[in-house]
Amino acid sequence: MMNFDNQDGNIWYNGALVPWRDSKLHVLSHGLHYASCVFEGERVYNGEVFKLREHTERLINSGKELGFEIPYSLDELEQATRDTIASQGYADAYVRPVAWRGSEMMGVSAQETRINVAIAVWEWPSYFSPEARMRGIRLCTSKWRRPAPDTAPVHAKAAGLYMICTLSKHEAEAKGYDDALMLDYRGQIAESTGANIFLIQDGKIHTPTPDCFLDGITRRTVIGIAKKHGYEVIERPIMPEELADTSEIFVTGTAAEVTPVGEIDDYKFEVGTITRTLLADYDALVRGTLSEEAA
Repeated sequence: MMNFDNQDGNIWYNGALVPWRDSKLHVLSHGLHYASCVFEGERVYNGEVFKLREHTERLINSGKELGFEIPYSLDELEQATRDTIASQGYADAYVRPVAWRGSEMMGVSAQETRINVAIAVWEWPSYFSPEARMRGIRLCTSKWRRPAPDTAPVHAKAAGLYMICTLSKHEAEAKGYDDALMLDYRGQIAESTGANIFLIQDGKIHTPTPDCFLDGITRRTVIGIAKKHGYEVIERPIMPEELADTSEIFVTGTAAEVTPVGEIDDYKFEVGTITRTLLADYDALVRGTLSEEAA
């Protein structure tokens, strides 16, 4: 297991590259106590971040959703990302930009806290094992639900929103599953703990409307690929009982990429033609062997 506080290399921290082991925050940081923290997950393929601009824009917008301004421009953050990747020397890697309120104030109100920003890069070849990815991962339905838009900043990639994801994934793994399916506050299918979800029914691609969870960058990319193949993509409310009428399922995310689902609770699904086509095209796109125009 990788020990994330004890690595060689550098992390970009508040404007400069700092030795990895020295990149620390105080125990009374507001972000730790009150979840005033936003982050991104990005993938490096052949030395370049896939859709860096979209990820950086979302990081800035997530900060605004939580009521703070990230103190670096879009261009500064992108250059810092490139500098950190170059410093680490990885051709294929994962990038974690994170911004949080510091320790200048302790309490619910923290208007005068410093906004800290860090960017870390490490090697992370696959979110799910290659074997699980090709046979289709196994999910079970979580008891935790995605919150309503008027109860949480659901369109921010905010740290606090992932607490129930950790609880759901831990429970699923304890039962022998790879991940969990999360419903929303209405009982509709929402997503997995870290990826958007797509269902194939009668040759059409159905995906939940992202009104209380993130409209993922990978999600939008895969929808674009699917439409160029001529597949009909329908965004709509989807109920759990519709799993009985579904032939294929896959999830999408920066970490998960395109990953087939072979099982949800008692339902079984094939890793079919549509899933394989989109998986192959997405892999080719991020690795530069297929252009976005041709995808």
